[in-house]
Amino acid sequence: MPLAPPRLLPSGDSAITVEFSKTIDDTANQRVLALDRALTEAPIEGITETVPTYRSLLVHYDPGRVDFDALGRALLVRAQVPASVATQPRRWRVPVAYGGENGIDLDDVAKARGTTPDEIVARHTAGDYRVAMIGFTPGWSYLSGLAPSLHMPRRQNPRLLTPAGTISIGGVQTGIQCLAGPSGWHLLGRTPVRTYQLRREPTFLLEPGDRINFYAIDAKSFAEQDRAAEAGEIIAELVAT
Repeated sequence: MPLAPPRLLPSGDSAITVEFSKTIDDTANQRVLALDRALTEAPIEGITETVPTYRSLLVHYDPGRVDFDALGRALLVRAQVPASVATQPRRWRVPVAYGGENGIDLDDVAKARGTTPDEIVARHTAGDYRVAMIGFTPGWSYLSGLAPSLHMPRRQNPRLLTPAGTISIGGVQTGIQCLAGPSGWHLLGRTPVRTYQLRREPTFLLEPGDRINFYAIDAKSFAEQDRAAEAGEIIAELVAT
């Protein structure tokens, strides 16, 4: 069956948004990442940068080397080609200290879902997540694959500041917040893992398409691992490549 063509939207005078869906959609996200991968493997003349998101790919280009119409036609052709088999995705095990001062919304989420905090943790750690995109702030990893039983409307009153390392849920998503910042999501816990660390190699730990599994740790382990992570240790366990 032919793939539905994406929409091409001009983004200023030197970028095109290739939109595969108007809503968060795992199938659309896979097409976004497949097109991004295809453009990396076989570049189109004039493209200077690509930025994958949940449902679209932003393609920056040099108007002096390729025009909008020509690039748009080439992108539509690439988007119609079935995705090649990707290499085995990397899989990471990420520790999380749930509840208490590390996850101040855990009890409220449990009440809203009519269950216990321990059951919320069990559901969250049972998930098999995929990094759909990186954005908002450096290292902020948006993950698809959240169980429907954990879907929650976002907070009516977003917080102006939430801690670095927060693991939270919002709508149909869960995520890893690397740096302290504002958030309207529900805070379940914190991870000592730095998905972004300027003085470390690699600076960015996760990539779109990576798989994530969470596991629970206690507050003492969090403190120990947090100190090690601050010194540059990866902490997250790479279990498959």
